[in-house]
Amino acid sequence: MKFNESDILQIQEKGLNTEEVNRQIEIFKRGNIKVDIQEAATIGNGISEISDEQRTEYIKDFEHKKDELDLLKFVPASGAATRMFKALHNFVDEFDPKEKDLRDYLDEKGDSSLQLFFNHIEKLPFYNEAITAAKKDNSSFDELSNDEQKKVIAENVLYEKGLGLSDLPKGLVPFHKYDNIVVTAFEEHLYEAAKYADSKGVVKSHFTVGQGDKEKFEAEFDKIKTRVEEKTGLKFEISYSYQDPKTDTIAVDDENAPFRTEEGKMFFRPGGHGALIDNLNQQNADLIFVKNIDNVVTWSNLGDVVDYKKMLAGKLLELKDKTFGLINKLQGNPSEEDLKEASEFLRKQLFVKSLKGSESASELLGKLDRPLRICGMVKNEGEPGGGPFLVKDEEGEISLQIIEGAQIDDNNPEQVKIVKESTHFNPVDIVCSVKQADGSTYDLEKYVDPNMSFIANKTKDGKPLKALERPGLWNGAMAKWNTVFVEVPVTTFNPVKTVADLLKESHQTDE
Repeated sequence: MKFNESDILQIQEKGLNTEEVNRQIEIFKRGNIKVDIQEAATIGNGISEISDEQRTEYIKDFEHKKDELDLLKFVPASGAATRMFKALHNFVDEFDPKEKDLRDYLDEKGDSSLQLFFNHIEKLPFYNEAITAAKKDNSSFDELSNDEQKKVIAENVLYEKGLGLSDLPKGLVPFHKYDNIVVTAFEEHLYEAAKYADSKGVVKSHFTVGQGDKEKFEAEFDKIKTRVEEKTGLKFEISYSYQDPKTDTIAVDDENAPFRTEEGKMFFRPGGHGALIDNLNQQNADLIFVKNIDNVVTWSNLGDVVDYKKMLAGKLLELKDKTFGLINKLQGNPSEEDLKEASEFLRKQLFVKSLKGSESASELLGKLDRPLRICGMVKNEGEPGGGPFLVKDEEGEISLQIIEGAQIDDNNPEQVKIVKESTHFNPVDIVCSVKQADGSTYDLEKYVDPNMSFIANKTKDGKPLKALERPGLWNGAMAKWNTVFVEVPVTTFNPVKTVADLLKESHQTDE
C-alpha cells in the first residue's frame, strides 16, 4: 500500500510507521485466524480444584510472604459508562409518556434489565441525587404523572444537566451506598485491594484510564483519600497510564483500503484492551493482580473475593518457586532426572504438551522461562466471558488459553462440539508473575500471539468499516505465558454490565 505525504505524516504522529500499517492491512486481507481448540479445560483436565485445606495453606503462605513482596493491583479502567446505560438511552429517546404507558412500553421492549431498573429504581445508589436533579430541572416535577417523572429522572441520570453518569468513565459511576456515603467502582477497588494487596502498610494500584480522564480520577481520590485511609489504616499509592496512541489500529473499507473520513484522513481506532499489554509491561511488581473495573462487591460480600485472591497468589508463589528451581537446574548441567522432572512439571502442572516427545534442556528451558499467570475460573451459569481451553498452536504445542467465542470456527462441527463441552468461563480474575529468575522483568511484548488479533465490523459516520482489535489482554496478548487455571466460586464474580446489575443482591448494602 502506497501512502501520500499527508498519510505518512499522520502515521508518524501516531508513533507508527508505514511498515506497521501495511502489516495491519495484510491482516485484513488474510482475515481472522480461528484457533485450534483440542479440548475444553475442565476440572482435572486443565482446571484445578483446590480443597479447603489447600486453600487455607495457600492463604497462610501468601500472608507470610507478602510483606517481602512488591504487590500491585492492575485495573483496566478506560471504559466509558455509555454501554452500561444503553437501554436507558433508548428509553429516553423512544418513550413518550403522553402516548403510551410505561408498563406497555416495557412489555413491548421485553428488556428485563430495563424492567428491573424501573421496578426497583429507589434502590440505586444515586437515586436521591437523581430525584434532586430532576426537581431542579423541572419545577413542576411533583405534579407530573408517575411515568413522566420516570422519564425526567432517567434524563437526569444520563445527561450533564443532572448527574451526567453516561459521560463518566465507568470507574467513577456510583456503585454502592453506605448510609449517606455514595461509593464509586474506583473507591471499591481500593477497599478490596487493601484486603490482599497491601505490603508493609502500603497499597499500590494502577488504573489505565482514557485520555482526559486522569484528572477526574485524581480529583476523586483527593476527595476520598482521608476516608479510605482512615477506614483501612493503610496508605495508598495510585498510578495511571493511557492506552498509547501507537497501539491504535488502521480501519479499512470493504476493499481493504484505508477507511477515510469526510476530510480525507485515514481513520485509526483504539486497538482494544489487548493494547494494554504495553501498559502492563511498564509495571515492575513481584505479583500483579488483574481485575476489571466493574467487578466489585459491597464491603459485606468481600469475604470470598479476598480469600480466593489470596489463595491464587499463594498458589502462584508455589508455582513460581518450582519453576525457578527447574530453570536453575536446566541452566546448569542437568541430569536425565532433571529433564524428566521439568517435562512432567510442564505437562502435569502447566498443561504444556509437546507432540515431539522427549525434549532437550534448552527446549524445556524455553518453555519454562516465561511470564506466569494463574486465572480463576467460574462455573458457567450463562454469564458472558471467554472460556478456558487446551489449544494447539502453529508449532504443534498444546497449552491452556482463554478463548473468546469470536475466535472459534463455528462452521467446524468438531470445534463447536468441544465448545459445548466447556464447563467454565473467564471472569478476569488473574494473578501474574512477570519477573525472571534473576529478578529482571520479562518483555511482555515477546509473549503475544499476533495471530490472535480480531477483525470486527463497525461504522463511522454511518459508513461501514472493518476494525482491527489487537490480541486481547488475557487472550492472545498472554498466549505465550505459562498459564494455570483454578476454580473459584461464582460469588467472586459480580460485574456491572448494565445499570440494572447494581440492583443485584451482591451490590445491595444493608442500608
